[in-house]
Amino acid sequence: MKEFKMLAKTLFGLEDVLAKELIELGANNVQIFRRAVSFTGNLELMYKANLCCRTALRILKPIASFKAASADEVYEEVKKIDWTEYLDLKKTFTIDSTIYSETFKHSKFVTYRVKDAIADQFVEKYSRRPSVSIDKPDLYINVHISHKDCTVSLDSSGESLHKRGYRVHQTEAPISEVLAAGMLLMAGWKGQSNFVDPMCGSGTLLIEAALIALNIPPCIYRSSFAFEKWNDFDRDLFDEIYNDDTKECAFQYKIYGSDMSASAIKICEENVKSAGLSKFIELKKMPISEFEPIDGKCLMVTNPPYGERLEVEKLEALYQELGSLLKHKFTGNTAWVISSQENCLARIGLKPSQKVELVNGALECEYWKFEIFAGKRKNFMENKFRRPKS
Repeated sequence: MKEFKMLAKTLFGLEDVLAKELIELGANNVQIFRRAVSFTGNLELMYKANLCCRTALRILKPIASFKAASADEVYEEVKKIDWTEYLDLKKTFTIDSTIYSETFKHSKFVTYRVKDAIADQFVEKYSRRPSVSIDKPDLYINVHISHKDCTVSLDSSGESLHKRGYRVHQTEAPISEVLAAGMLLMAGWKGQSNFVDPMCGSGTLLIEAALIALNIPPCIYRSSFAFEKWNDFDRDLFDEIYNDDTKECAFQYKIYGSDMSASAIKICEENVKSAGLSKFIELKKMPISEFEPIDGKCLMVTNPPYGERLEVEKLEALYQELGSLLKHKFTGNTAWVISSQENCLARIGLKPSQKVELVNGALECEYWKFEIFAGKRKNFMENKFRRPKS
């Protein structure tokens, strides 16, 4: 099967995690860029990347690259592409343009010129043209311009891959599924212990944790992908990949979620049920002050409020309470906490062993790792790195 170049888009800070995922799926020539990873692979890999990559937002297939200094030059180059290979008069298309250039200041104008180039090519051949459609088009076209470097790609995903398909309802400002999965993979989560999120909101971290533990593809719930409408779509191959459950794993532990909001727990329950994961996830309406120690090893990953809707005093008190929980009820375990408020993270009162910069929506965040040990930190670190006797 012929290999071709692809580009997987992701969130800032998750590039290395995505690259590792792609390599495990069998990708070749993997290269890491800002918010993206390029790679080569065949049609089977493209299908797998869409279905199985937990930290990808979309998978693009470049079909043309060129240099241009104006929208008219873009028009001329796009018109050189044989669009009948991808479109016919009955199909609809849409164009998404991303521009980082001092030369091109209006992405909408570039989009119009790309649309004109495609339409004019069809009019010259058939005296008719395919229609543009924003709502569920047959072909998604991506145009990326960096300075004068232009790339035209087919978007094989369609809707962003963070839209898994299991979410029925959501709380206000839920964390992205892609970010949640990236945080879990960064924390080393593979289902090797119990898992807890004491501020679970609509349950994104809980559900993504269960999917990873069971090794269920994250986009198995989606109704469709853009590549299913491509001319070269191989239905038999995709069905074989989609129905392959041989790599699913057993999960011997439990995932615990709690939140002080009754409405959040209700939404979480609906989402967990929609994902078919109620057997593995236990939910409880409870403030973090009522958290009780969990038997056995446990990993915590949580996304507390950042302060956009809470008073500063209440917010700082919440993080102090989280710190108290970790010190007194979570010893011997590891916790990861994300927040856009570094001063609030400091209120936890523990020294992080690792800090990672991430972006949640429009907010620049820090993701802190806390290794909770009994006794003095000095003794803990000495034991952690002590060489075994020969």
